Amino acid sequence: MGEKDILSLADASELDNHINNLMECKLLSEEDVEALCKKCKEILETEPNVTPVSCPVTVVGDVHGQYHDVMELFKIAGTAPNTNFLFLGDYVDRGYYSVETVQIVLALKARYPKRVTIIRGNHESRQITQVYGFYDECLRKYGTANVWKMVTDLFDFLPLAAIVENQLFCPHAGLSPGLNTISNIDQLSRFEEVPHEGPMCDLLWSDPDERPGWGLSPRGAGYTFGQDVSEQFTHTNGLKFIMRAHQLVSDGYCWVHEGSVVTVFSAPNYCYRCG
Repeated sequence: MGEKDILSLADASELDNHINNLMECKLLSEEDVEALCKKCKEILETEPNVTPVSCPVTVVGDVHGQYHDVMELFKIAGTAPNTNFLFLGDYVDRGYYSVETVQIVLALKARYPKRVTIIRGNHESRQITQVYGFYDECLRKYGTANVWKMVTDLFDFLPLAAIVENQLFCPHAGLSPGLNTISNIDQLSRFEEVPHEGPMCDLLWSDPDERPGWGLSPRGAGYTFGQDVSEQFTHTNGLKFIMRAHQLVSDGYCWVHEGSVVTVFSAPNYCYRCG
């Protein structure tokens, strides 16, 4: 079944218009954001906590409001529906174009729900976005917090991870001592603000570490986990490796834990620090 069969022709045409405008960095109206969030909620609430993804797929790490980097990515990789995408979260905060960035990602998800997969990062949170820029950007660009509220309400619907071809486990950040299997993750209740602690929090905050076992995270949320933990999780779940985002890696990707974990990062000029 094609995407046009899933959407009415009127919906598809309207979303195509939104996508064309957003590709030119033109904001959606508040009314259009409300309708877009409603459409995305309808799609996302049917998706499991760990959403299955087929190859070929282009995996995108943190973009943090760096709209022009996302546009450059589309130039290189192509865009939906010709290219399938898996976005690993952290669409907003820090960059100057969080509003436009999250809107283009949501519009592509709504238009091509089977070709675009989006999961939740630790910045897809009411609390974090009030500190790191998205809230203030919404106020500046719309004059009210209405768009911020609509979008952060939608964030509660985002899946917690994806699994590519039943072989690559893709959370935003990492693992949790409370979650040994993919089915454990699928049993979590995700439709809420990111908790300060617990398994859902860990998936969005934890980091791989050189030290074995579990450790307290210097971030103040989640854990550090060693190669032994990564290898046990991949073995238990019949996986090849774990692909995650959440950390700045200068080359765009970095393998650790002897090939058990790869970090991808997609904001190359992160916070405009690199020239």
